Amino acid sequence: MSVPVGVELSPPPPGLEEEYQTLFTPDSLRFLHELISKFDEEVDKVLQFRVFRKSKLDLSGELPSFLDRTVHIRTDPSWRVLPVPPRLRRRHVDIGDLAPCDTQRFIRGLLSPAQGIQVDFDDGNCPTYRNQIRGIHNVVKAVHNQFPDVPHISQAPVLMLRPRAWNMVEHNMMVGGKEVPGPLFDFGLLMFHCGKTLFENQSGPFFYLSKVESSMEAKLWNHIFVWTQQKLGLPLACIKATVLIENVLAAFEMEEILYELRDHSAGLNCGIWDYSASFVNKFGHRRAFLLPDRSKYVNMEKRFLRSYMDLLVQTCHRRGALATGGMAALLLPPDPLSDAHREVLATVTRLKLLEIEAGVDGFMVYDLRLIEPMQDLFRLHTRGDNQLNRPSSDVAVTPDDLLSMPSGGVTLYGLKYNIAVGVLFIDAWLSGNGHFFYRGQVEDSATAEISRSQVWQWLRHQTPLEDDSRRVSRRLVGDLIKEVLLELKGGRPSVRATRRLHTAAHLFLEVVLRRDFPEFITTYLHLDHTFLSCHSPGPGEADEHLAKL
Repeated sequence: MSVPVGVELSPPPPGLEEEYQTLFTPDSLRFLHELISKFDEEVDKVLQFRVFRKSKLDLSGELPSFLDRTVHIRTDPSWRVLPVPPRLRRRHVDIGDLAPCDTQRFIRGLLSPAQGIQVDFDDGNCPTYRNQIRGIHNVVKAVHNQFPDVPHISQAPVLMLRPRAWNMVEHNMMVGGKEVPGPLFDFGLLMFHCGKTLFENQSGPFFYLSKVESSMEAKLWNHIFVWTQQKLGLPLACIKATVLIENVLAAFEMEEILYELRDHSAGLNCGIWDYSASFVNKFGHRRAFLLPDRSKYVNMEKRFLRSYMDLLVQTCHRRGALATGGMAALLLPPDPLSDAHREVLATVTRLKLLEIEAGVDGFMVYDLRLIEPMQDLFRLHTRGDNQLNRPSSDVAVTPDDLLSMPSGGVTLYGLKYNIAVGVLFIDAWLSGNGHFFYRGQVEDSATAEISRSQVWQWLRHQTPLEDDSRRVSRRLVGDLIKEVLLELKGGRPSVRATRRLHTAAHLFLEVVLRRDFPEFITTYLHLDHTFLSCHSPGPGEADEHLAKL
């Protein structure tokens, strides 16, 4: 294989040689090289700007607000985003957290009645080299109709491709002596191999953009889209992207984000857990922003989250963009006649009806069995493809609304639950999985973020428990980790799996005890030697490493 000068690429993982050869052709590598070389410095500037804004908030003690320098964008009533293509106008129920490296689940999603699939290389995916190659190759196969007995790409659920966020790098490719940005690696390969075919079949290319923090980042993505379309000979504005508003700072720049992407926008999305975790990320050391037990006191009915959703819907619909809600993580019990099944369905219905009544145009579910009941819910409570023509709410959302922390304390149950989710997520990552199932629902990096964030913050403020006179302390967290390990390791299939669970517990404790808050748990794990050793290309090295732990 001819590799461009300045490009270094790891060899294929064992068993994926054919997929590797399909993806990494001389032409695709030249395209990746040009894409990354063109935008690498801008990516660095975006990440440096994040650090600058966080430092400025910390040093000044100020709080975010709507920007004075962009008031002209917010007050100009004339601009709109371009209308989305027909296949994006009705997206009532998408499948969320679908990591395409899981071939069988990906095929089940393609066969499902969902309007769309969040093809997830981010929150629900563990970005090992093996997973990235298999996942991207599976998307290529789906787009080029190479899965037998699966609908043509023009008839299957629309693919909403979600590359990694800016905080992630691809360890297995270097350009100009630097590891490449993960999102450019994913986006570049997906566009090179799938962009033209998706466009010709009026089925894309469509993307989700994760963890965007500012309109500066939206502007960068817009530049990337324009350059890519020109490079690949595609019409301008054929790429459409939904931006996930997962950060409290981005909530104050929703209109500006839409404005920067107005030719390429498919709308905005809100999700409860990453957004809530961002409060700890940005303000967690301030006692005024102590976030109470999420299992008891944090939900979309609370002022700070309801205001965020109301503002997102208002902003999108005022500018002709679609507004989508979060993902239902609950799993339906297998027996449809059981009380447990009815209770879960009733809970999901109640929570999703709140989003529909707030004006969202669609949302996601993880359990494929929830697709049709939730589509029925949309048909019952809305008219048409979306809610763009619904009368706009006259609620004025203020900075105080967005920054108002819910009242409530910390429970022993909530602390232990957060510890269990954090440990199990790290354990899943060490085994190459980006999500896992726990107590009747799917958990991924979003719930891991809020879980470890809360434990870190409660430790930092020595928060008292509601249950008794104890405060959250290093000793209490350590004791609860031991309890969690005893409960979890009974079902471990091997000594190696038990060792991995103990390694995960040590890493979790390391994360929550750090003096400074690690910005993203995925970044922390992705750069950690344990993860790198467990997923190095050489066969047998993971077993050897874990045996030493």
